[in-house]
Amino acid sequence: MGSIYKRGNKYYLNLVVNGRRVRRPLGTSKRIAELALKDFEVKLERQELDFDKPDATLSDLFREFMAYSRTNHEASTSRRYQNVIDNFTLFLALERHNVKTVSQLNPNLFEKYKYFRRTVDPRKADLPEELACRVPRNKLKAKSRTLNYEIKTLRSIFNYGIKNDLCAENPARNVRMLKVNDSKPPRFLTSEEIELLLDNAGERLHPIFYTFLNTGMRLGELINLQWSDVNFKRAKLHVRRKDFWIPKAGEREIPLHQRMIDLLKNVRKKGARGDDFVFGEPGKGPLSRNLRKDLIRVAKRAGLEGVTKIHSLRHTFASHLVMKGIDLPTVQKLLGHSDIQTTMIYAHLAPDHLAGAVDRLDFD
Repeated sequence: MGSIYKRGNKYYLNLVVNGRRVRRPLGTSKRIAELALKDFEVKLERQELDFDKPDATLSDLFREFMAYSRTNHEASTSRRYQNVIDNFTLFLALERHNVKTVSQLNPNLFEKYKYFRRTVDPRKADLPEELACRVPRNKLKAKSRTLNYEIKTLRSIFNYGIKNDLCAENPARNVRMLKVNDSKPPRFLTSEEIELLLDNAGERLHPIFYTFLNTGMRLGELINLQWSDVNFKRAKLHVRRKDFWIPKAGEREIPLHQRMIDLLKNVRKKGARGDDFVFGEPGKGPLSRNLRKDLIRVAKRAGLEGVTKIHSLRHTFASHLVMKGIDLPTVQKLLGHSDIQTTMIYAHLAPDHLAGAVDRLDFD
């Protein structure tokens, strides 16, 4: 038989299994603690308990993962991860407040989570005071692409838990992804719009926007680009890990055409001596200005509608490659996508190219 006891404002489980005393935190509710004790005793009778397996509380796992993320990821990435954790924590608080540890999660619970995210706006949820948790900042209800991102993020968190002996299995491993049919096609600039944007960019922003458009780099990749990453002889950029920054999708090389090389050489010639960041502010290190605000301002001046995100320049790079007949696996490598499905959003831009490939077959 086991028992529960209270220390401070928390209840704890006290069990003796094969002569070994086992203690587990059960939360602040006595009723939930009593139910958890009965559950443990039933599982013990059925020999379904394995206390040698690591089974951290979700709050401990999430806290340790976020400490790791803040050390190893960009601040914007850590904020996105925290938002996913906040969404999942809110779901548990509202729908499954007795779930405290990783081992209590199961595929059916994740299916209920997907339904919750598709139908509930947490900003309007009636959250009991005793279940206080952080309400996510992002808008809900979630679309399929957002939900898939959240499931993948939770998988990564549980994988981190396995590697660090916080949990034994990944409960999100076999959760099915949703079919993405609710997302808008990515906004990209036409050749005429590119010319308008660059003509209105000004001396400071022209080389920055030009580099985005001709390399497909992410915002963090361009901001942290250093001259040591540029190989003029090989005509390539190297997106690589730094002591202070880690690329979102790992390291990769990006080829440079001659006009891109000439532009970078000109930037280096005009730059302050000793500054290692390609587009850094003289004597201050990496860019600190909000490039998105700059882009919106320039796009408005140029009369371009719907150009509100730096990522639109990356979409433009990829879209024009596909429209010029470059195959999707090559575009995937240039963009640094880990999954070809991400690159498939550009597939609709190449109908003539795909049809041309089939036309080469001429069987009698």
